[in-house]
Amino acid sequence: MTNVQQGGRVALITGASRGIGAAVARLLASRGMRVVVNYRSSRDKADDVVASIGSTGGRAMAVEADVRDGDAVLGMVEQVRAAMGEVEVLVHSALIPYAIRSFEEISVDELGSKVEQEMRAAFLVTKAVVPDMTSRSYGRIVYLGAVLSRRPDEGMIALGTAKAALSSFARFVAQELGPRGITVNVVAPGPVGGLLHATLDQEQQQRMAAQTALGRIASPDDVARTVAFYAGDDSGFITGTTAPVNGGLTMD
Repeated sequence: MTNVQQGGRVALITGASRGIGAAVARLLASRGMRVVVNYRSSRDKADDVVASIGSTGGRAMAVEADVRDGDAVLGMVEQVRAAMGEVEVLVHSALIPYAIRSFEEISVDELGSKVEQEMRAAFLVTKAVVPDMTSRSYGRIVYLGAVLSRRPDEGMIALGTAKAALSSFARFVAQELGPRGITVNVVAPGPVGGLLHATLDQEQQQRMAAQTALGRIASPDDVARTVAFYAGDDSGFITGTTAPVNGGLTMD
């Protein structure tokens, strides 16, 4: 870890070594924030994200922590405070592993483990940054949800149920923290390109894209732009909401 020049809000992005988290880190850095790229095991990928941000004049650092470990989370926030200052923006995008099974196949332990670990991680990272946000009377918290919390799909009961719990949690936290100048929102993407390539063939991806009104699946950058809105000052009077970044796969 190295010290980072001061200036710009400090944004901590969990699970930022790849995918949506990496896209968010790059975008927030391009908008002047000092970015913390959290990772659990992918040190090389996290360093690549930091290097790419630095190559364009941005400021970033990588910090290892398993967001399900309370001591590791507190240690991460302390490192950030020493190197950059107090965390003002939290984007929680770390993906917690889960079983892909139908209701008939999944066990209560597999379902319960995903819900428990999802909530544990969200709770711990939020708890760790709220004191500093409170002291500054300013904070932006953004959780990565999923369209599956409202639109069930085969084999995704564990992920969908956990993300539904996360959305409910976010509303309670938003209500409690609002008087402190802290907003809390959820960005709930549908299928995202890159994340699907390892699990779906081209025909399956095309079929999924055809279900959206816009005729394509999202890119990590599509999701990152919505996250960046919630992470910035333009969203200052919006809290307790969920943004469906799914190209019209679902419509309210």
